[in-house]
Amino acid sequence: MTPAPSSTTARERDERVASRSAYEAVIERLSKASVDKHWEPYRDIPWDDPEFLVDPADPRWELPEVDKLGGHPWYRSRPPEVRATIGLWRVATAMKVGLQFENLLKRGLLNYAYRLPNGSPEFRYVYHETIEEGHHGMMFQEFVNRTGLPIRGMPGPLSAVAQVAPWIPLISTELFFVFVLGGEDPIDHVQRKVLKDGRAHHPLEETIMRIHIAEEARHISFARHYLRNRVPRMPAYRRLMLGIAAPIVLGVMARIMLSPPMAMIRHFRIPSNVVSEVYVRNAAAKDEIRDSVSKTRELCAELGLVNAVTRRIWRAMGIWADPR
Repeated sequence: MTPAPSSTTARERDERVASRSAYEAVIERLSKASVDKHWEPYRDIPWDDPEFLVDPADPRWELPEVDKLGGHPWYRSRPPEVRATIGLWRVATAMKVGLQFENLLKRGLLNYAYRLPNGSPEFRYVYHETIEEGHHGMMFQEFVNRTGLPIRGMPGPLSAVAQVAPWIPLISTELFFVFVLGGEDPIDHVQRKVLKDGRAHHPLEETIMRIHIAEEARHISFARHYLRNRVPRMPAYRRLMLGIAAPIVLGVMARIMLSPPMAMIRHFRIPSNVVSEVYVRNAAAKDEIRDSVSKTRELCAELGLVNAVTRRIWRAMGIWADPR
């Protein structure tokens, strides 16, 4: 069994990829890393270890500080076992939404790879990533199954609309990889914060998060380097269109990934005023959504996708912050 990383894995480094050879060197490094350092859910996670069993009443499931509901008086007044089950529901829903996003991602990656020419280094890397995302989906679904909770993931209408995502590469591969970062960056942001919060975490949740962070670092790196290589070569009108679409995609994706599940709100009868105080009118919650896409926002600014017009869209989507 390959142990999960013992600490929060560092992000892959960004490199200048102005030349094709530099870009290909990054892809080859990422492909090699996928061979040298990877995990398989049914080999590397001891699901049936007594310490890894899921008990909905385990206090380690209580909501972390990153979820603003955890500090609200309504939540704190619930019995300990209810607080734990709400936290477990939140974790399981995040994993269900994550595996649904990765299902869309895998299909989009394969649509992208389908048209790649012979000898393309991207082909090998994309298949490595597709395999890793398949492992993540199995890992997340196994966790959801073991909670015994009626977790649904994305709401039905949103799930139906999301089915267009795998076809984005046929229109714009650059927009597709913005979509990729819109799903991966917010989850990576939250998982890293959770692992650094100093709390005792359930070993199953912690193992899954550490594996996910380690492999997603490569996926995020590929998307960033792909955009670094491609966007400067795009015609001006296509860069403008991408600059308009990027903040809309990122704002929507961040909210999908970080918003509380309505099924949980209904199941535990969380009052509407509590939901509003915690997630709608809470400045800290808004900051969390904004900060979750900070690295992609900085990348878009670096690539010239932010101007006087598109900056207004970033502000309207609630995800703009002045450069540091």
